[in-house]
Amino acid sequence: MKIAISSQNQDLKGTVDPRFGRTSGFIIYDLETNSFEYLQNAQNLSLAQGAGIQTAQNVAKANVGAVITGHVGPKAYLALNKGKIDMYLLPGDMAGATVEQAIEAFRQGKLEKAGGPDRDGHW
Repeated sequence: MKIAISSQNQDLKGTVDPRFGRTSGFIIYDLETNSFEYLQNAQNLSLAQGAGIQTAQNVAKANVGAVITGHVGPKAYLALNKGKIDMYLLPGDMAGATVEQAIEAFRQGKLEKAGGPDRDGHW
């Protein structure tokens, strides 16, 4: 399975970006091969509306089964949910975690699946 982690950098040592829709990009990590690629999200950074939905569509095209991020709004949550993509939000004690740490927490089952959005739109 592949997972997408919102990232402030283009490698595993970068910090997880707490934003989903307006993150600069995602690390797309393949849990089977332990390989990754970077998916740009710059096209959605300046959208007045719909950044979460557009970002969810881009992530879905990468054929991921799950997303790890800091926060997710209602429209992005619905779009990911419709795409059957699970969402995992980093707990507060993992703020500032690296992508690598987030992947390890996911592997160990330490991240809780989001049951809904945790932010209002346009935050």
